Amino acid sequence: MSRSIGLDETLTAYVRNANRQEHPALAACREFTANMGQIARMQISPEQGAFLQLCARMVNARTVVEIGVFTGYSSLTTLLVMQELHGDAARLYACDINADYFRQSKRFWDQAGVTDLIEMRQGDAVETVHALVEDIPGEADMMFIDADKANYDTYYEAGLQLLRPGGLMLLDNVLWSGDVTDARKREGDRDTRALYEIAEKIRDDSRVDMAFTAIGDGILMAIKR
Repeated sequence: MSRSIGLDETLTAYVRNANRQEHPALAACREFTANMGQIARMQISPEQGAFLQLCARMVNARTVVEIGVFTGYSSLTTLLVMQELHGDAARLYACDINADYFRQSKRFWDQAGVTDLIEMRQGDAVETVHALVEDIPGEADMMFIDADKANYDTYYEAGLQLLRPGGLMLLDNVLWSGDVTDARKREGDRDTRALYEIAEKIRDDSRVDMAFTAIGDGILMAIKR
């Protein structure tokens, strides 16, 4: 499991204890993922989950798109708010290429009673996000992007078509453990370069209002104008 850059274990524990207690299904998902080895770092931290929930409340999220599901923590934390706000009318479109991740996620979605609010789109995310643009253009209230970094620009452009005016897009891992500040790593690594370039692009994009934050491994926020 990830934690916010710059926080030691004591501060991390303080931040997590200062947030409200996780839903039991979220805690179960986090504990399950922690036993998966190094890949567990792909899961967002509990403080990021609390942040996503507040974002979902702020935009009154009823329709959400998530690119990159992993074991389901981020989708579940968002869905719990969506269900509270909109009941059975809430809909989260979950996109991931890995069928095993969907199977793992479903156990926690089932535990929380939100599975019926999810439409799973398995396959290459570039293809699935373009299909969503055809299906729900301008309908999404929020979008969370946490997938292959090299395609962040593609997901961003599709997101601008998916979101309603005032809709919120969140791009995870934009600090990339600090590697984005290293010119040599940007030159030699496609993912690092893509994250650096999308941050520059969004900063200068008149189609959105934006904020680059250091929550977790960096979350770039963009509100569609």
